[in-house]
Parts: sequence; C-alpha cells; structure tokens
Amino acid sequence: MREAVSHGGVLRFAGYAAVFDRADRGGDVVRRGAFGGAGCVPVLWQHRGPAVGLIERVFEDARGLAVVGRIEAPGLAAMVAAGALTGLSVGYRARAVRQGTYRELIGLDLHEVSLVAQPMQPLARVTAFEWVKEDETA
Repeated sequence: MREAVSHGGVLRFAGYAAVFDRADRGGDVVRRGAFGGAGCVPVLWQHRGPAVGLIERVFEDARGLAVVGRIEAPGLAAMVAAGALTGLSVGYRARAVRQGTYRELIGLDLHEVSLVAQPMQPLARVTAFEWVKEDETA
C-alpha cells in the first residue's frame, strides 16, 4: 500500500469520472460518445468552491470517461492517498438527452470533475494514484 503522507509534491490520480450504460442513483445513464470533444477541466471538491486540482487528460474508453488529474489541496490529496476519499463525479451541461425508462445522456459538455464522498454513479472512482514532484506535473 502506498504511503498516504505527501513528500512535498502533488497527488496525480487516475480513475473513471463516469461509467457508461449503468444507471446512477438519480436514474441517469451516460452513453458512449456523450463526452466527445471533452478537454482539460478543473477538479472541484463536492462540485463547489475553487479548484483543488486539474484534469490533465480525459478520454472515453469501453468502460467510461477515464481521467488523469492532479490534486493540489494537501488535505484532500492525503484523504485520496489514504483511501478515505475515492468518489468522482462530473459537472456537465446536457446537450442531448433521450427520455425512456432512464434519462439517457447522449451529448454532454463537461465543465468539471469533482472529488466526492458519495458519487451518484457508485462505479465512478479513483483507481490509482502516485505522489509526484510539482515540477513533474507540467
């Protein structure tokens, strides 16, 4: 297990901010291709306040919206490193929605990714992390 204490750097993490074709707790289902064209966005804490980091890479794969980012807030970084905070969530504007049994999200503008205590999509989680020196994050 990795040490949860920072060594003067920032925490780089990877995970899934959204998972495709699985209903979330609110009845929304994100479909493949919904995030087409998404780029780097800020990382927030619980969808509020100033940025606590930055998503450096975002891409869709077969599972969902994969992200690689960094957390610059020491307290949140330590919680992620300790495994106490693993939830991820997306802040978006819906461009295209199809209503059926579930609300299908088929076109979204990504505005931010948040670290959250309880994600709406239980499978949206941080899956890996590493401490890096600040000069290695550029």
